[in-house]
Amino acid sequence: MQGGYLDTAVERVPLTDHVGKSGAALERVLLPDGRRLVVKRLDPAHDLVMWLTGDTRGRELDLWAAGHLDALPTGVGHAVVDGWREPDGTATLVMRDLGSSVLGWEDRLDARHWQFVVERLGRLHRSFLARAPADLANLAVTLTLFAPHRLRLAGHEDNPLAGLALQGWERFGDLVDAAVVDAVHGLLAEPAPLVQALLARPCTLVHGDLATVNMALEDDTLVLLDWSMPTAAPGALDLTRFVAGCAQVVDVSREQMVADYREAAGPACDDDAMDLALLSALVWLGWNKALDAADHPDPAVRAREAEDLAWWVAAGRRALERGLLR
Repeated sequence: MQGGYLDTAVERVPLTDHVGKSGAALERVLLPDGRRLVVKRLDPAHDLVMWLTGDTRGRELDLWAAGHLDALPTGVGHAVVDGWREPDGTATLVMRDLGSSVLGWEDRLDARHWQFVVERLGRLHRSFLARAPADLANLAVTLTLFAPHRLRLAGHEDNPLAGLALQGWERFGDLVDAAVVDAVHGLLAEPAPLVQALLARPCTLVHGDLATVNMALEDDTLVLLDWSMPTAAPGALDLTRFVAGCAQVVDVSREQMVADYREAAGPACDDDAMDLALLSALVWLGWNKALDAADHPDPAVRAREAEDLAWWVAAGRRALERGLLR
């Protein structure tokens, strides 16, 4: 298609109210034959995640163009139908408009739908076990995406995410005991011990930003969206990031989610990988937990997030006390 067909669109509507926070530009397009598409433009000058991960080309476009998304196992899919690089270097992706099958932050997963998701997540990680594609996002970079020193250099003043994360790390220091705060900030500044420990465990293709808003439930397929941070790592990294960001909308406990994933992943996960991934999720989203626990306007949410933060701090402390970082 290579872009020319967009000139025949009978309707083009910018999506300004989408839930993504990186800064990527989205547009909904209606073609004369009735097809509905979503066009995504990836520009590191405006996309915070691209800037923070050193993505100057549009990693999602490269992953699709190399055929890796088409190699996803049965039951796991993607939405990309075309893509190209503009003369100015901007990467453009064209995706099927999945409509209401795309989940939002408030959409709940009951036990049955959770099993649907976790079984396919395990299938993805087993499929790519020990054979993750080359040239993925750097694991150290993705682990420290929200490191304060990196956010201060971002220069994306029009993106509120960086400011919120910086504020959240201040709250983290106020709410969490000093030993864990020092360990987390130490890993944010120098992630090598965590990276080395993770890479010593079974590794696979990891989506890198698994959340309800990056998935659609379409017939018998889990469609994964926004492949902007794929990396090679233990599959548990996907699971723990999902639990950190979305456990509040899943009708099973955090402990059950972990147990269900261990069963679904089989050889793609072990105890050390899971504990390291839980610590990684605290490094990834500890700021968000602390921010909501301290500042959310709804007292019920503050109480829930305070309890959740305590759970994650305990999980992170377990990995530290087990001596998994060398």
